Amino acid sequence: MAEKKDFKITDLPGVGAATAEKLEEAGFNTLMSIAVASPADMVEIAGVTEATARKIINTARNKLDVGFQTGTELLEKRKNIDRISTGSKAFDALLMGGVETNAITEVYGEFGSSKTQLGHQLAVNVQLPKEQGGAEGMVCYIDTEGTGRPERIKQMAEALNLDSIKILDNIKFIRAFNSDHQMLIISKIEELIKNDKLPIKLVVVDSLMSHFRSEFVGRGTLSERQQKLNKHMHDLLKLAENYNLAVYITNQVMANPAIFFGDPTTAVGGNIVAHASSIRIYVRKGKKGTRVARVIDSPNIPDSECVFKVTEGGIRDVE
Repeated sequence: MAEKKDFKITDLPGVGAATAEKLEEAGFNTLMSIAVASPADMVEIAGVTEATARKIINTARNKLDVGFQTGTELLEKRKNIDRISTGSKAFDALLMGGVETNAITEVYGEFGSSKTQLGHQLAVNVQLPKEQGGAEGMVCYIDTEGTGRPERIKQMAEALNLDSIKILDNIKFIRAFNSDHQMLIISKIEELIKNDKLPIKLVVVDSLMSHFRSEFVGRGTLSERQQKLNKHMHDLLKLAENYNLAVYITNQVMANPAIFFGDPTTAVGGNIVAHASSIRIYVRKGKKGTRVARVIDSPNIPDSECVFKVTEGGIRDVE
């Protein structure tokens, strides 16, 4: 959707300088954000009556050009998507070129299945030139479990003959201490991109469900947890699509008691996480120290799997 030229927020009926300032402080700084807002939100934020709020929202909707596009135009637009190498050619082939921007890639598996190792490797590789499997961008690394290890990233960078100090300087680590803090960080990342003009091309969330799982215990809190989680996932997807960056999330697992035969390992978070993730990958331990990655869900990748290994230098192919 596109805004009609020369139409500003202050041109909306009932929106003066003071009201516009309140809206912008709350993140409603475009016609699009106002058009999709609810009247209740507008009343609370701007301090206007419900009738005025509806008039503001309806006017914003009328001033928007819906902007339908053909399949050919969408295909052309998707050529701008970057793909970040995992370090393994087999893994990259599985993902049709690597972890893509403009999407959420979820990797789940039991402890020790190399989810965090892959996050570290992507944090290095995203900084490479595009012709070498990178996206020439910076990283925001949200650590919820205290597993971020700069010394490991330094080791991976040196294995590729890169300046490890420069690599580490381009990674913004932040420790999330609860689910609210974790959600707040996403809005702060957007501020870094908009205000500080940082070329962030990768956001790592390691791991997604740690705080949600510990704070919301029992069936009585499940509905509240899933609503909150749903908003968090859509905020991540919005960030990925608005700024053409890759979101890589790791997820915990549980043993599904309903599965009597085969692998009972199931990702936590339910259908909320499953539907919001663009690509879902299950990783598990293989033979002789290898790891197996299998595509569980993707809009364009067929169900398939590959084998890779974790070496001292990082994620690599199995010889």
